[in-house]
Amino acid sequence: MGIEHDGSLTLKTWGNGRNRADAVEQAKKNAVRDVIFQSILEGKQDCLKKPLITEVNAEEKYEDYFNKFFSDGGQYLNFITLKAERIGEQIRRDRRKARESVTNGLLVSVLRSELKSKLIADGIIK
Repeated sequence: MGIEHDGSLTLKTWGNGRNRADAVEQAKKNAVRDVIFQSILEGKQDCLKKPLITEVNAEEKYEDYFNKFFSDGGQYLNFITLKAERIGEQIRRDRRKARESVTNGLLVSVLRSELKSKLIADGIIK
């Protein structure tokens, strides 16, 4: 969606889960994971950001680190904020439901520069 003045990325992200809460948490994880491992290809031109980690198979190489990082209640929550829109209204508007699962879309802000600093401090990137 765009880049804020502090360097954070505003993204529309989707998550699936058994219920609304699970889908929202998965959407948050997906946003942080996309900033770390994938290029943000859609949206405004200034969003064309390279991933923080460009090393091939880095997710598998540092599997123990990222399993802990993305665990429920993990450190990934320190690098994401929900946008100003009230979450209840946003979830009602961007919800899809199937028989067994719920899909929710969220507008989130990922603190890219702080995330990069954390990965450098932990020795994941140089």
